[in-house]
Amino acid sequence: MPALDITEHPHRRYNILTGEWILVSPHRTKRPWQGKVESLPNPQRPSYDPTCYLCPGNRRAGEHLNPNYQGAYSFVNDFAAILTEGSIETWQNGLLQAKGEIGVCKVVCFSHDHSLTMPQLSEENLVQVIELWQEEYQKLGALDYIKHVQIFENKGEIMGCSNPHPHGQIWAQSSIPMEVQKKTTQQEKHWWKSDNSLLTDYLNQELEDGSRIVLKNDAFVALVPFWAVWPYETMIISRRQMRDISKMDEKEKRLFALTLKGLTAAYDRLFDTSFPYSAGIHQAPTDGQEHQAWHWHMCFYPPLLRSATVKKFMVGYEMLGEPQRDLSPEYCAGVLRGLV
Repeated sequence: MPALDITEHPHRRYNILTGEWILVSPHRTKRPWQGKVESLPNPQRPSYDPTCYLCPGNRRAGEHLNPNYQGAYSFVNDFAAILTEGSIETWQNGLLQAKGEIGVCKVVCFSHDHSLTMPQLSEENLVQVIELWQEEYQKLGALDYIKHVQIFENKGEIMGCSNPHPHGQIWAQSSIPMEVQKKTTQQEKHWWKSDNSLLTDYLNQELEDGSRIVLKNDAFVALVPFWAVWPYETMIISRRQMRDISKMDEKEKRLFALTLKGLTAAYDRLFDTSFPYSAGIHQAPTDGQEHQAWHWHMCFYPPLLRSATVKKFMVGYEMLGEPQRDLSPEYCAGVLRGLV
C-alpha cells in the first residue's frame, strides 16, 4: 500500500478544536460541474436608503427610531431569537427534554453608510466596530444570567442576510452553545497536558509549515485551518493567547482591524464579487469560570465553491456521515494568499 499523499489521496482530517473529523477528497476536483448555479444580487447600493431599518434616522419596528449615528452603533434586536423575559425551567416527558433559555440579542451596525461592506470600511471605522464588540462582550457577559456571548455576522443574501446594510449580531444567552462546549473541552485537555494554549501550539506549527497561511502581521495570523470544512474557510488567530477580545491593547485592535480588512478584501477579489460568509468570534464563556485554556479566534465560513455563482452544499453523506470537501485547504490558502 502506498504512503498517504494528502494532496492526492482521499483521507480524513482531525479538527483539534472540536474533536471531529472531515473527509477530504482532493482527486474529485477533476469532475465536471452540472449542479446549481446561484444568481448574483445587485451590488449597487446608495449610501442612505430611506426604506432601510438600519440606516441612521430611520424608523425600525414599532416606534423605535434610530439616532443619526456615525460609525458603529448597536441596539437590542426588535425580532430577537432569545428574550430577556422568560423561563429557565426544565421540562421533561419520558425521553423528551426541554430547557428554557433567556438572553439578549443585539444588532451591531458597522457603519452609517448603507453601501459599504467590511473590506470597504476604513481602519478607524473597523477599530470602532472592534471596540463596540469589546464593550458588548464585557457588558452582556457581566449579567449574572448570561453564560456565553456570541458575536457574528451573516453577509450576503446567499447566507440568509435579510438586510444589506453592513451589520452583525450578538446573541448573549443563559447556556453555553454546543460548539463552544466542544472547543472548551479540547482546549482544556491540551492545556492540562502541555501547560500551553492549544491554538498557540497549533499556530506555531502552521507558521513553520506556511502552506495554509493567508496573511499575517505582528499580532494576528489568518489561515485556512488544516481541518477546514468549507472551501475557502479561514480562521484568524491572535499570536498572543487571550481568553477574550477585551484583552486586546490599542496596537492589537488596530492590527486586528487590518487583518479583517485584508482578509475580507481578498475574499472579494477571489471571484470578483462581494463575497458572502458567516463569520463569528469564539471566546471564553462568561459563566464565572477562569477559562485559562481559552484562546479566542474568529472563524469565516463562506459558501462559494468554484465561482461567484456556484455554492457548496452540505447534503447526502455530509448530513448522514461527516463533512467532506474536494478543494484542499492548502490549495485554497494559496489562492487567497495570492489575492492579499
